[in-house]
Amino acid sequence: MTDVPAPGIRRGPRVPIVIGAGTLAIVLLGALLFVRASQGTNKNALAERPKSVTVVEARPAEYRPSRRYVGTIEPWVSARLGPQLVSAYVDTVLVRPGATVRRGQVVATLDCRGASAASQAVAAQARALETKQAAISHEAERVSGMLKGGFVSENEAEQKSADSASRMAELLATKAKLLGSTLEVRDCILRAPFSGEVAERLVDPGAFVRPGSAIVTLIERTTARVSADVPETDFSAVPPGTPVKLRLVATGQTLEASITRRSPAADAVTRTVHVEIDLRDTERKVPVGTTAEINLDIGRPEPATEIPLSAASVRGSKATVFLIEGDVARKTVLTVMGERAGSLFLDRALKPGTRVVTEGRDALADGDRVLAAERSQSPTKAALPSPPTSRG
Repeated sequence: MTDVPAPGIRRGPRVPIVIGAGTLAIVLLGALLFVRASQGTNKNALAERPKSVTVVEARPAEYRPSRRYVGTIEPWVSARLGPQLVSAYVDTVLVRPGATVRRGQVVATLDCRGASAASQAVAAQARALETKQAAISHEAERVSGMLKGGFVSENEAEQKSADSASRMAELLATKAKLLGSTLEVRDCILRAPFSGEVAERLVDPGAFVRPGSAIVTLIERTTARVSADVPETDFSAVPPGTPVKLRLVATGQTLEASITRRSPAADAVTRTVHVEIDLRDTERKVPVGTTAEINLDIGRPEPATEIPLSAASVRGSKATVFLIEGDVARKTVLTVMGERAGSLFLDRALKPGTRVVTEGRDALADGDRVLAAERSQSPTKAALPSPPTSRG
């Protein structure tokens, strides 16, 4: 039985052709997209690509070890003036900070009317005892003379002599007491023990002071002392006569001097050695109590190789750097001689002219391929040998 098409429906060859053409277009579009995606894919591993770094050439230099200490400028002589024996109210303070005083000049007085009255009473008592003792002494002499004639007993003569000696001892004790009260009265007038300048005025009239209290501080600074404590390991580096350079922080002044004295023993707690440098300052321009930086060179300049401090990782006396050999970075550990002003000084195991990585070394491993960009290294004062310091 043959199928008869329904009336009004016609079939032709266009439908399969359209379907086939659409399928082919989709396949071609997919092929084009695949080819395009394949062309944009990196076939090489990232680890195999050269890493961009910045390098500099190591430079020949000379390095001289140096030391820097922080010291204090102190006056040659300093005294805190105040009463040592009496407690009293301050009557007058005759000086203020910055005043210049002479030796023996009165700088302050205390209200010591009580001590003065007590001293006068002791003095009167001493005079009375002296008069009485003189009379008893004469009487003892007369009794001793009558003993030879048998007019008095020997016992009576001995008693008179003992009474005279007792009165003499009492007189001496009273005179000693008088000397102590006199010292208390003198303690009420404070005089400058040396010629100098007033650094501090600690109390004003009306204040009550006790023994040991300070009223003014007096200094003498025509010769100042720069004192510092250095580590015990530097004991041999700071013998007397060693030339140093001083920078006075308060004035910004730079001076040349030499170490004057060095303690023969280290402090038991801090393990430091005390050194002093004398500065002659007749015009008294240097303020004491301020800070001084002490710089000195040690030994002689030695050959070294200089690189930027940023080109190495320093741990102790060793520095880790990356050297460029062709287009490969090599990790190397070298001995550090020292550092100064942003530069690192290594021993000559690192040859001058060797290219050293400065930027990008954190991402490097030993043997990595690199793409190096040169960077010039500007000269620094640290690369130059330290000039010898003349004695001041």
